[in-house]
Amino acid sequence: MKKIGLLTLLLLAGICTYAQTEAELKSELKTKKDSIAAIQGRANAIQAQIDALPGWKTGAFGTIGVNLSNFSNWYAQGFPNNSAGNIGFTVNAFANLKEDKFFWRNSANVNLQWVKLDDKDDPTDSDSFREATDVFNITSLYGRRLSQRFAVSTLGEYRTTILNNFNDPGYLDLGVGGTWTPSDNLVVVIHPLNYNFVFSSDDTIFNSSLGAKIVADYTRKLGAMNYKSNLSLFQSYESGDLSNW
Repeated sequence: MKKIGLLTLLLLAGICTYAQTEAELKSELKTKKDSIAAIQGRANAIQAQIDALPGWKTGAFGTIGVNLSNFSNWYAQGFPNNSAGNIGFTVNAFANLKEDKFFWRNSANVNLQWVKLDDKDDPTDSDSFREATDVFNITSLYGRRLSQRFAVSTLGEYRTTILNNFNDPGYLDLGVGGTWTPSDNLVVVIHPLNYNFVFSSDDTIFNSSLGAKIVADYTRKLGAMNYKSNLSLFQSYESGDLSNW
């Protein structure tokens, strides 16, 4: 009985010692995390000062994803025997020049995706990947500052697809107007004088016309994550059927 009692006491002491050690480690870890956050805050402030300096800023970011699956006798879904897949990638690149009196912003975006859904019980069903997303976009914006946030500007933008019908159709916008930059992350372009050149083998559907161009671009880096959202809109003065966005 004495041996059992001594063994129980030793086990309890070991548990208490472990609990105290774990609590101490958690407390130390919290202190370290607070220190890391403070250092990161100072680093972010320095990076913001670097980003505000005149000169060229270049970079690129993107994503790539692959999702492949194969089902056999999976009757919970409509096609119990199938193979499916999704492959896609995006690339965003930029080269921006920032000066006191003017700026020149250049960007390129590629977004491609392939999908397939092969019903193995249907011999006529295709087992190949097919194009689902096909975007190729290049933009160049030059602005002469009237103030810190407003500038008179000229914009050139080219949009098309590259997997199937390169430049058929292709859209080239050239115009002048104004640009508002409320922050380094957001750029809003409003060009009431813009010509939308359309390149296409079918002239009965696609036609060039004069109109207004509106572009809004928001790009920001949050920690290790890059976020980008873009709107490009052309409103034709000739016909709403010739507008695009």
